[in-house]
Amino acid sequence: MTARILVVDDVPANVKLLEARLVAEYFEVLTAGDGHAALAICEKTSVDLVLLDIMMPGMDGFEVCERLKANSRTAHIPVVMVTALDQPSDRVRGLKAGADDFLTKPVNDLQLMSRVKSLVRLKNVSDELRLRAQSAHTIALQELARLDRPDEPGNILLVDGRASSQERLVRALRPVAEVSVISDPQGALFEAAENNFDLVIVNANFDDYDPLRLCSQLRSLERTRFIPLLLVTEQGNDEIIVRALELGVTDYITRPVDPNELVARSLTQIRRKHCNDRLRASVQQTIELAITDDLTGLHNRRYLDGHLKLLMDRAAARGRPLSICITDIDRFKRVNDTLGHDAGDEVLREFANRIRATVRGADLACRYGGEEFVIVMPDTTPEMAAIVAERLRLMVESRGFEIPRADTVLSVTASLGIASLRPEGDTAEALLKRADVALYEAKNGGRNRVVAAAA
Repeated sequence: MTARILVVDDVPANVKLLEARLVAEYFEVLTAGDGHAALAICEKTSVDLVLLDIMMPGMDGFEVCERLKANSRTAHIPVVMVTALDQPSDRVRGLKAGADDFLTKPVNDLQLMSRVKSLVRLKNVSDELRLRAQSAHTIALQELARLDRPDEPGNILLVDGRASSQERLVRALRPVAEVSVISDPQGALFEAAENNFDLVIVNANFDDYDPLRLCSQLRSLERTRFIPLLLVTEQGNDEIIVRALELGVTDYITRPVDPNELVARSLTQIRRKHCNDRLRASVQQTIELAITDDLTGLHNRRYLDGHLKLLMDRAAARGRPLSICITDIDRFKRVNDTLGHDAGDEVLREFANRIRATVRGADLACRYGGEEFVIVMPDTTPEMAAIVAERLRLMVESRGFEIPRADTVLSVTASLGIASLRPEGDTAEALLKRADVALYEAKNGGRNRVVAAAA
């Protein structure tokens, strides 16, 4: 793993020490001696993580962190505060300023490297999602950064083997989240998979169970892979902390647990989960936009080109029939020429609605281009395809198309050509060509009819 790390400290010896440790692990290291220099570097250079000293003259680490998180260009950069301060109130203040974690001087090498690698992995995932979402322009960058950083309500699953600690942790968390508690680790795995949680807190206090096994299982399941995990463990238990971060645990807190720090760390993880959820939704929307026709809401030709061959290969492998229908609105140009393109769009949308009402659940309906539409019908013989096509023809003809803007009702008809998969050596191009030839025959034969291609 490689990444660019910015080390910020006003003491040159501290900078050199951290730089040497990171370079030895093949990280690229940038350095800054004060907060203003750090902000300038982050503004101009791609930085993957900031190791930030708190006690600096002029602008302290808290202010630097707040400014980084208030800037949409730098808000996504993880910040680890490196400090001699060890009071819980200092950690809470740093977390509220937007810090992702703390390291206390003198810095433990194992915790330093495991923390850095864990946060870099999380940033890589977030960066990929941000890039895809940004390219689609579906989520504004300022919203992603959540400049006001509100405490969004969340759902937390607490996995704790002891009733006494359950009560204390729930009391601390309940003002900021809905908390579900479970004592059985295997039951917790099913609970997390079946419900929508924003954070799972695992208390490593089980007498006869390794809590890291549950963390590993949560990371391996598709349904729970992206839920943040917060581990509660004993102070000084470096081995379990390092192993947990390697397994994908996103944060940890040591006992005795300070309630304010627990709340602050939990809210940080919930915010990150909500942000990444929005990003993933944006990516999904991007995919849908790429394969959906904006006007009609049906799949577009790009999707048909990629999916038809898959359906044909599946039908051939199973020895099952498959048919397609190409339909074209008769004399559609006349609608555009006499009533305008807005009226034409109304006709296309209503035509698509009638296709939806006609096709079956397994059928695939696409806008092929202009006023042409394609329906792919898996497990459909030529005879059954002719029945479906005739049903669509009648549905189009039998009821007029209302054009509210023109205060009129149009009589619309459609011509349809159908073709079926041949047993040997057929291709998507050949199948579409046969259906298109049949459509041409329907047009030449007087329109408003169904014609089947030769077998």
